[in-house]
Amino acid sequence: MNRRLFATVGAIAILTLAAGCGDGDTDTTASGGTSASASADAPMPSASPSMSMTSAQFGPGCAAVPTDPTNAGSFEAMAKVPVATAASGNPLLSTLVTAVKKANLVDSLNGAQGVTVFAPTNDAFAKLPKADLDKVLADDALLKKVLTHHVVKTQLSPDTLAGAHETLLGDQVTVAGSGSSFTVDGNSMVVCGNVSTANATVYIVDTVLMPKS
Repeated sequence: MNRRLFATVGAIAILTLAAGCGDGDTDTTASGGTSASASADAPMPSASPSMSMTSAQFGPGCAAVPTDPTNAGSFEAMAKVPVATAASGNPLLSTLVTAVKKANLVDSLNGAQGVTVFAPTNDAFAKLPKADLDKVLADDALLKKVLTHHVVKTQLSPDTLAGAHETLLGDQVTVAGSGSSFTVDGNSMVVCGNVSTANATVYIVDTVLMPKS
């Protein structure tokens, strides 16, 4: 009789101990124990190199853009405002801004949505013979025609930049190249590309693009 009693008590003790161990493992997992904490503390995956390249500006001319994010001409500041306003803060584009104002295109450009602008630098305008530049600047209709030839109706990333694209003038510009090396209309090089503004993507170029007609 005593042997049976001892055996029964021993069996109950073993079962109780086993159940207690099992419950401990379950509680640790359910309450976010060691394995859950390791997962929660693991660092988030960083952006892939291709994502970083897609969002980055490129070209030797980018070095002339202010790096202070509080400067109106910096990439950070330009990204927050529409394109004509953004250009007004960029030290490379003061001649273009003067031309845009003279042609009464500020509101049109700032109000456009999802466009691409090929923006000639001050040096690009300086390359034009003075007589030609004076002629364009003196004729508002001709100036507007030249400037709208620089604006593509769709927003182009570096991956979609190469090819023929319709402009606001109604004609086309043709872009050749890949990666971080592009030319526009054959002889104008992109010197600082993939610059974001609130309503456009800007590619700063070293030569003024002239309509064919």
